[in-house]
Amino acid sequence: MLPVSARSSRPIFKGSLLGMLLLSLVMLLSACGGGSTAGNGTPTAVPCPQTTSLTGAGSTFVNPLFSKMFNAYASVGCQIEVNYQSVGSGAGITQLLNQTVDFGATDTPMTDAQLAQSKNGNVLHIPVTIGAVAVSYNLSGVTQPLKLDGDTVANIFLGKITFWDDPAIAATNSGVTLPHQAITVTHRSDGSGTTGIFTNWLAAVSTDWKNGPGAGTTVNWPVGVGAKGNDGVANAVKTTAGAIGYSELGYALSNNIPVASIKDHDGDFVAPSLDSAKAAAASITTIPDDLRFFFVNAPGQGAYPITGFTWALVYTTQVDADKGQAVADTMWWVIHDGQQYSTALNYVPLPANIVQKGEAKIKAMQCGSSSCYKG
Repeated sequence: MLPVSARSSRPIFKGSLLGMLLLSLVMLLSACGGGSTAGNGTPTAVPCPQTTSLTGAGSTFVNPLFSKMFNAYASVGCQIEVNYQSVGSGAGITQLLNQTVDFGATDTPMTDAQLAQSKNGNVLHIPVTIGAVAVSYNLSGVTQPLKLDGDTVANIFLGKITFWDDPAIAATNSGVTLPHQAITVTHRSDGSGTTGIFTNWLAAVSTDWKNGPGAGTTVNWPVGVGAKGNDGVANAVKTTAGAIGYSELGYALSNNIPVASIKDHDGDFVAPSLDSAKAAAASITTIPDDLRFFFVNAPGQGAYPITGFTWALVYTTQVDADKGQAVADTMWWVIHDGQQYSTALNYVPLPANIVQKGEAKIKAMQCGSSSCYKG
């Protein structure tokens, strides 16, 4: 029989060895870069992907928010750096289809014809934010916000109303002295999701617009001068006397450009704001499975009528499984923790029902035989 000291030393040795093995495992996991993100955006025990940087391109509408989000994202979780190129929704769609970026972004969903061009299978639309398209103008001597209805805005952009003191503008602005000044229409020169939101609204409120230029990321503008990006349109309006244009609300506010109150679905004039965009978003009841839809001219008190989504565009089938996990993790963070940066920049945090549907799209991303999202 072994001495007591010999017998008692064996379990002590096993325990020490087990502890050392566990400690080594913890250190190994830590060295791999931490964990992925759970449903609420908090770290989990899922190992980080080896991918440390991603590229995206598209919407200028969402660029102020993405800039804030991705700057913060580089310092949390797996510390993935995202290089987002604000080149317009049309260019973002093209770059995704050409597979030169890891994700695209657009404020107008891809058309069936565009989806049919995909050489890498199905493209998913993941809503990432909601925002307002403001109608801004440069009109000296007018100190109170103008009120414009849909027909009037359509006729300005159709070239039928050419001076600011036109009777149609005067009719909705009683008591305002309007100058006899020529109107310079400013619109996007590039493929634009903001244009998609704006022209879908025009088509909803004006038969002449619907039967004329119609709606899309690019249209044949009857009149006006083009500018690239939301920032380009905002700058053109700011520097051109008598100009009118459209851009994401934040661009108008940051440039101190007056914005018009627009006649809504219920007949009230509503200014673009965080609250009025929220009211429009609250009207969403019917949501298609593919999440490709507009909700312009939404009913409801205080609902701003030119409000819409930005979507991130990703392939269902990810060729590179490791990078696919990084894309899925990033999108999950964007629709959860990333939403905390929305309000300060006048974007609407995603409603819970939209977040839930976005989660399902992210979980549908396939990396080999399993889901790319491991949380």
